[in-house]
Amino acid sequence: GRIGLQTARIASAFGMRILAFDSHPRDIDLPNFEWAELPDLLRQADFVSLHCPLTPNTEGMINAENLSLMKPSAVIINTSRGKLVNNKDLAEALNAGVIAGAGLDVLAVEPPEDSNPLLQAKNCIITPHIAWATKEARSRLLDLAVDNIQAFVAGNSKNVVNSF
Repeated sequence: GRIGLQTARIASAFGMRILAFDSHPRDIDLPNFEWAELPDLLRQADFVSLHCPLTPNTEGMINAENLSLMKPSAVIINTSRGKLVNNKDLAEALNAGVIAGAGLDVLAVEPPEDSNPLLQAKNCIITPHIAWATKEARSRLLDLAVDNIQAFVAGNSKNVVNSF
C-alpha cells in the first residue's frame, strides 16, 4: 500500500536493502528493492515493519512460528493493525531473546488491558497509536475540514455521513 511504499522509499534513500512481501506484488521502481516470500523476508530482515490490512490471512501473522525464523538481532515495528501480532507469542520471543526488540504503535486491544504481556516484555516500546500524527497528516486533516466547511457554507456538502 501507500504507507509501505513510502516507508520503502525512505529506507531506500538511506541505502537500505528492502525486502517486501505482498500477496499481490507489483512493479516497484526503487533501488535495492525486491519482493520476497514471508519466511525468506523474516529470515533475512534486520527490521520488519508491518504495513498491511487486518484480514483473516494477516491476523496473528506475527506468531511464534514466524518469530522463530527471525534473527536474534531483529526488531519488529507495527504501526498498522494490532491484531497482526500475537501478543503472547511476541512477549515470549522478546523475553527469551528470540528477537531483539519491538516498537508497537498499535495493540490488539486499546487501551491495553493490564494483563497484556507486552506491557512487561523486554525491549518492547509501546506508543499510544500516534504514527498517523505527522505534521503532513495533520495538515491534510485540517485542509479537509476547512474544505468540508467551505463546501457546506456554499451549499455543496461533501463527505457527508447520514445526510437528511
